[in-house]
Amino acid sequence: MNAPAADETATSTQHRGDRRPRRLGLRRHMRRSGRRTDLARLVGVGAAIALLSACGSTAATGGSTSSSTGSTVKVGTATVSGGSEQVLTESDGWTLYYNTDDTSTTASCTGGCAGTWPPLLLSSGQPTSASSLPKSLTTASTGNGSQVEYDGHPLYRYSGDSGSDQANGEGKGGIWFVATPSLGSSSTATPSGSAAAANGY
Repeated sequence: MNAPAADETATSTQHRGDRRPRRLGLRRHMRRSGRRTDLARLVGVGAAIALLSACGSTAATGGSTSSSTGSTVKVGTATVSGGSEQVLTESDGWTLYYNTDDTSTTASCTGGCAGTWPPLLLSSGQPTSASSLPKSLTTASTGNGSQVEYDGHPLYRYSGDSGSDQANGEGKGGIWFVATPSLGSSSTATPSGSAAAANGY
């Protein structure tokens, strides 16, 4: 049997040598493609998380928002100036207040003030009461949004209350008073002339 010619052996060896770089190049390409795919997946996951976070942050800030289902306002009992008294509360029982500087169309407490006195806002529909009230519940478009009013007085909570039976905001700055079913019967205080105290925060 004749031995393969020297030039044929060299050519075969060269072809095998040519295949190795191609295989190595293909493997490198596959690794790079895999890295790109993994990176794209990570970017996609990060974008999805950011979108979900953004959606979760669209809730109204600086105010207490009530849904359109259930009662917006209830009548509860709180300690007002040392005595137990019937007051208007949110659906969760927290005492509601009004500001004597407000009008039926304007809320004087907005911005930083609303951080201390969160307005009672309604996302949709009309406010309702769990029990009969002598005066009307309505809403008005104020600087805080669609704010619930009782007898034309925009309603607020007070951040200084730590329980549903408290009324620590009563008389603050001479303009903040507990909202009662008859509105204003809990106090006859008049606004003070102090500009610093006027906002009650």
